[in-house]
Amino acid sequence: MITTTQSARRIAALLFAAAVLLLAGCATRAPTTSPVNGPEARPPPDLMQVPDAQPVLEPIRSGGPNKPYEVLGETYQPLPAEAPLSEQGLASWYGRKFHGRRTASGELYNMYAMSAAHRTLPLPSYVRVSNPANGRTVIVRVNDRGPFIKGRIIDLSYTAALKLGALGGVTAVQVERITPEDIRRSAWQAPAPVARVIDGDEPPTQPTANPRGFWIQLGAFRDRQAAEQLQSQAGAAVEGIAPMLAVFNEQSLYRVQAGPFANRNEAQRAAERVREKLLLVAVLVERR
Repeated sequence: MITTTQSARRIAALLFAAAVLLLAGCATRAPTTSPVNGPEARPPPDLMQVPDAQPVLEPIRSGGPNKPYEVLGETYQPLPAEAPLSEQGLASWYGRKFHGRRTASGELYNMYAMSAAHRTLPLPSYVRVSNPANGRTVIVRVNDRGPFIKGRIIDLSYTAALKLGALGGVTAVQVERITPEDIRRSAWQAPAPVARVIDGDEPPTQPTANPRGFWIQLGAFRDRQAAEQLQSQAGAAVEGIAPMLAVFNEQSLYRVQAGPFANRNEAQRAAERVREKLLLVAVLVERR
């Protein structure tokens, strides 16, 4: 016979488990290649035309989704409301398995909106996510928690991943928070696109005597400031690479590259160091 005390304990345990599962939604998600968690059979047309999230000042409560929590034995402390954040790592995305379900903030998840999940950013927050491999950048609104898989730093909505060129699986990205202060000063608004260079090659922002040879590309951006930020971060994180870093302005993109290396093998070894330190996949290029 089940006593009242035992029944109460069971109910409490079930409620606790339900709360953990809600908070840990990203941790229990199937891989992005799973058909259960993939796109719908007929996604809405013109998703590439969906506008980025528009940062606005929103109240950030100290409790609720912004209080410390534990998932899979790890404790997470959400950042203060005004805290900046800039990080590099891997992005994943989540689809129809969670479409219409409650996020950690209590809102309904819409896989076709420009949203994302993050472990410690205040909810809600706005971030700029860049894909160094193709130079694409999107702005998303963070309203969920996750992903709780080592090496991954953000879980994107389906549309955000599509626009970023990140639907193929986990993708190396750079994430930068647009802080409330940035929004107050309208400092988050991106500058006008860089004019195309007619000859296809301007001098790098750091002088390089002879650009010919093997290089590794760490990223490409339309925003010069973002490129120079990655240049600075790479120089500080990867031993010996700082003197070899340069930013080239080519075809409306600022390309962060390191080189020239004596041969392909040396370039590949440098690319491996970049991957280990920054979790970025550097692309081998040859300048002639």
